[in-house]
Amino acid sequence: MRLLLIGPPGSGKGTQGARLAARLGIEHIAAGDLLRAEVKAETPLGRQVTALMQRGDLVPDEVILSLLLPKVLAAAEANGYLLDGFPRSVDQAVEARKLAEQAGASPDHVIYLDVPREELMRRILARAEIEGRADDNPETVANRLKVFEEATHPLVDYYRERGLLRVVDANQDQDAVTEAILGALDAE
Repeated sequence: MRLLLIGPPGSGKGTQGARLAARLGIEHIAAGDLLRAEVKAETPLGRQVTALMQRGDLVPDEVILSLLLPKVLAAAEANGYLLDGFPRSVDQAVEARKLAEQAGASPDHVIYLDVPREELMRRILARAEIEGRADDNPETVANRLKVFEEATHPLVDYYRERGLLRVVDANQDQDAVTEAILGALDAE
């Protein structure tokens, strides 16, 4: 199974990605985690994207594709993948689709985690206190949500038009969200 998990910051992509990948026996690939690891390791790529991430801006397409594509292709050849946090724009989706189709690694399903904005703000700021994530402060969060609305939310229509999209109410407890996603996948 090849699955994309999209949703605004704080919608639960990381939590649900880990849960679903374990349940489905596929690899969980989290774009944000990979980028934060590059920043922490102070790699050339990490140094290149640090300022962008601190502002909550999108990382350039060619950079994120070069980081993710080898991992996605390897996982697709194995048991499959659950990719969360990518693509973040229709342009990224179009480019990734071209490359994935050539390799036979296109997603089978796209799940959109839907959560009201007020709840997103509450979740992200609570996470910042617990995890100490530098990219989770009020200014950055507001910018990330604005960037999501402008750049990422159009993916909902993009994937809906392709018949891949399933919308899940992610404003409920984690177990209920997991079961709703699994139910959406079984409804195929």
